[in-house]
Amino acid sequence: MIKATVQVKVPFHDIDIMEIAWHGHYVKYFEIARCELFEQLDYNHLAMRESGYAWPVIDLHVRYARPSRFNQVLNVTATLKEWENRLKVDYLITDAGTGERLTRGHTIQVALDMRTREMCFVSPDVLLEKIEKAKEAQE
Repeated sequence: MIKATVQVKVPFHDIDIMEIAWHGHYVKYFEIARCELFEQLDYNHLAMRESGYAWPVIDLHVRYARPSRFNQVLNVTATLKEWENRLKVDYLITDAGTGERLTRGHTIQVALDMRTREMCFVSPDVLLEKIEKAKEAQE
C-alpha cells in the first residue's frame, strides 16, 4: 500500500465560533497529505505538468465523525487505493495524541491529456512507472 502521513496543527484561522475546524478546511488537510503522497512517488504537481498530464479531482467524499479543534495536532494519511484507470486516494484524519478517528474521505481524479484536453480512460504510463518504482522500493 502506498501511503503518506503528515501532521497538521489546526490554526486559529481555520476555526469557527465554536473553536472547531470549519468543514471546508478538511479538504485542504486532505490536499496536504495527497501532495506528500505524490512527492513520495516523485510525481508532484510540477512533474505531472511536465509529463503532459493534469489530474483534476472529479469526486470528493468527506465523512465527519468528530470535530477537530483549535491547536489540535492531526495525523492526516493519504493512501493510494486505485491507479489503473483513475486515481482513488483514501484519507484518514486522526488525533495525533490519541489516535482517535476524526474524519475520513476519498477523492477520485482522472488523467487529462494537456495537449488534447481529453480525459484518458487508462492512467498514463508515466504514472504506472512511478508507482512500480515506489512498490519496488517498499519491498
